Amino acid sequence: MLKVFVGNIFAESRAITQYLAEEYSEKGEKLISQDCKKVKATTNVWLQVEGQQFDPNASKLAFERVFKGMFGMTTDPAAVQELEGKLQKVLDVYEARLAKSEFLAGDSFTLADLHHLPAIHYLLGTDSKVLFDSRPKVSEWIKKISARPAWAKVIDLQKQ
Repeated sequence: MLKVFVGNIFAESRAITQYLAEEYSEKGEKLISQDCKKVKATTNVWLQVEGQQFDPNASKLAFERVFKGMFGMTTDPAAVQELEGKLQKVLDVYEARLAKSEFLAGDSFTLADLHHLPAIHYLLGTDSKVLFDSRPKVSEWIKKISARPAWAKVIDLQKQ
């Protein structure tokens, strides 16, 4: 949890990242545009898509494919099939969007892109990788966001 000021505590990761991106917008890369209301609104739309459409399916799929095995549990093939079907529909929307812009919210990396990295990271190490690889624009986007130096630091920290 992040204690912002007396009486207010953020416990949800998306709220925390939005707070940090706005609070420290003058330092480092702008993850939420303050310059253009349209870009900020577009970022917010894609943050909602990630939080309501992508993450629920991708995180459950990662649980089935990766984490169940870590805890000695058995993957449920029916759940995997259902979740992959749902995720395919979301990724089809992403493919169409990324045909029009370099990143989800436009031509620069934003929180909307950042929030996808954890689930994508885990799924790329599974047979579900084909869902991403079979969509050229999504695959290209993943290569761009995964190649960011800050993400490489996160991955390095996981190896320790």
